[in-house]
Amino acid sequence: MTAVFDSIPTTAITQVKLYLSSWDLGVKVVSERKTKHGDYRKTVSGAHQITINKGSNPYRFLITLIHELAHFVAFQEFGYRIQPHGKEWKMTFQKLMLPLINPTVFPESLLAVLALHFKNPKASSDTDFKLVMELSKFDPVTDKTYVFELEEGTFFSIPDGREFKLGKKRVKRFECEEISTRKKYIFSPHAEVTEIKILPQNNQNL
Repeated sequence: MTAVFDSIPTTAITQVKLYLSSWDLGVKVVSERKTKHGDYRKTVSGAHQITINKGSNPYRFLITLIHELAHFVAFQEFGYRIQPHGKEWKMTFQKLMLPLINPTVFPESLLAVLALHFKNPKASSDTDFKLVMELSKFDPVTDKTYVFELEEGTFFSIPDGREFKLGKKRVKRFECEEISTRKKYIFSPHAEVTEIKILPQNNQNL
């Protein structure tokens, strides 16, 4: 568990140790995955396992850990027929987070956003734009670019190499067109992308 305690705010360690000592489950810190920050599953052997992406933002790590722990606790209390992110999970997530939402654990600027988020926690914190942006302030300085920072008509690429043209904002998300196929895709405003300054010659007329 050393890697877990090294990854969260030091002022949260006592509470997290209390939680983890109360239940028989394993927690592993794993290499970063693009599609999720963490997960909980019951293995074929019957063991309970939580995995959390390795990261340098202790606040995101802590929120993710409690998110996954809430899955485990909700299933234990209400059974495995409940919806993964239904009312039982939300109630459990709120209950587990409550002792941690205080200024000794989180910075003041983050507390206000967290208080609003936990009135009705979402299946993924990545769908809460304000929370994502506030959490990103505590990430290491990088050359990351987010979709919402680009101007309409800008070309960009994503990690798998595909290239897109940024279109109009549709409510909370952005409609974008893949350059090679002309197919339309919807992007989250905080999707990490790489701006393309100069397009290949055969795509200049897009």
